Amino acid sequence: MKIKEVIAALEHFAPLPLQEGFDNAGLQVGLTEAVDVSGALLCLDVTEAVVDEAIAQGCNLIVSHHPVIFHKLRRISDEDYVQRTVMKAIKNDITIVSMHTNMDEAEGGVNHKMAEKMGLGKLRFFGKQKEERVQTVDAGEATVQAGEGVIGELSEPMAADDFVLMLKCAFEVECVQCNQLLRRPISKVAVCGGAGSFMLGEALAAGADAFVTGEMHYHEYFGREQQIQIAVLGHYQSEQYTNEIFQSIIKDCCPGVKTFLTTVNTNPIIYL
Repeated sequence: MKIKEVIAALEHFAPLPLQEGFDNAGLQVGLTEAVDVSGALLCLDVTEAVVDEAIAQGCNLIVSHHPVIFHKLRRISDEDYVQRTVMKAIKNDITIVSMHTNMDEAEGGVNHKMAEKMGLGKLRFFGKQKEERVQTVDAGEATVQAGEGVIGELSEPMAADDFVLMLKCAFEVECVQCNQLLRRPISKVAVCGGAGSFMLGEALAAGADAFVTGEMHYHEYFGREQQIQIAVLGHYQSEQYTNEIFQSIIKDCCPGVKTFLTTVNTNPIIYL
């Protein structure tokens, strides 16, 4: 199977037009047309260590969530990790493709994966919503639904402290940054992975009892006491299971392609 066929399957699930205007999802480095895929390494971030892992596993394709080339490169040398990573990939004939905000927002994407880890049901989008028409394998058409966030319901209402403990277990995190613990039960939960603080107001408007995201600024916690339970996991932690989505898509649509979940922890933040 060609690399371009694997990329086509990923883009069928989360079409590139769904990405935000600031983003650079899609092909980052390498050739796709005539190259057979030897294996795909699936990750959140691409670093030199991740490229080394791909080489060791015999993979000529890396699928990441975050684009390694986010800003324009004026040159490629050894000045920073991005340039070194790109050079190493090119030298070793490795193609890199990234599925970023298009995968965040697509149905079944990052926000849905977070909701799945929390056991949420009755899922629906909240915030800005959009859709994209895609061609199916039988030359028909289908519509991919997408939205900035996902809201759903717990199977049973939870006290705020139990809700936080559940998050720590589900996402394997050492701590969750919260505002004052809510004194009413939590039933309806709004989710926006990564840097999702801009969705707090939308979560309140949607009637959520809790808002789970990856990042929020200090002053955004103020004034929300007993309005909504804010629970911030960390950017890396909220999106760490994205590679499971990639693996599921490739296994379903590209049978026979070997996939590997990275063993490299690329989180640049340490907790002491």
